[in-house]
Amino acid sequence: MTSAESETVLEVRGLRAVRGGAVVIENGCFRIAKGEYAGIVGPNGGGKTTLLQTILGYHPRTEGEIFLFGQPADRFKDWQRIAYTPQDAIHFDEQFPLTVRELVSLGRVRRSNLLRRLNGKDWEKVDETMELMGVSEISERRIGQLSGGQKQRAFVAKALALDPELLILDEPTSGLDASGQESFYKVLGNINKERGTTIVVVSHDLAAVFCRMTQVICVNKYIHQTGDLNVAERLLRGAYGNHFRFVMHGDCECCCVPEDV
Repeated sequence: MTSAESETVLEVRGLRAVRGGAVVIENGCFRIAKGEYAGIVGPNGGGKTTLLQTILGYHPRTEGEIFLFGQPADRFKDWQRIAYTPQDAIHFDEQFPLTVRELVSLGRVRRSNLLRRLNGKDWEKVDETMELMGVSEISERRIGQLSGGQKQRAFVAKALALDPELLILDEPTSGLDASGQESFYKVLGNINKERGTTIVVVSHDLAAVFCRMTQVICVNKYIHQTGDLNVAERLLRGAYGNHFRFVMHGDCECCCVPEDV
């Protein structure tokens, strides 16, 4: 393994997070190296979104350490290296007069250039990113006119417009049908391979996580990480409960069914 491949992009040590007086994350530990495509899975209410929000500083931690690109999160300043799309990104006033191209162009704006007009290079990157996410043909349509899948692609294009090194997505395929989810994860896989972008995705799609991603992080208050499919069922049972049986198919699909089925 080369030094670039082993470079740590995100590391969590002994994390504890509390929400509403209840411990949501306890003694959480995991590490994601440069170029990984990592999936975060676990039951509803298990702490997945709180984990992301705590890593990014939107929610306070009560114990533990977080490192971003080798730096303690409290001292990390290079936030343009990270792009984040939350669960509710696509929920907004559908009458807002913003086109897809205008939305994606906002991804080129950061704190250091709030008043700068976008130049030709910026617009080239906007167009390149729209092409990458398959939204070029709808670039002049209003955001409110798009389907759920088109909105998701547009918001990920916005996140990618600044060429982040780490892309974090919280349930980006929520509301998409099976075909839409498969297409979306395929695009993310291409971005990971072709650009070398490190990607972290919260997902309920176990098949996509185990088939496409290099690391799996199971979250249900406690956190377990693996890149080995052979130990997947043990970790999944720890996250979802022993009353579930996880069926791994030969085509790398995974499904979750109650033990008594």
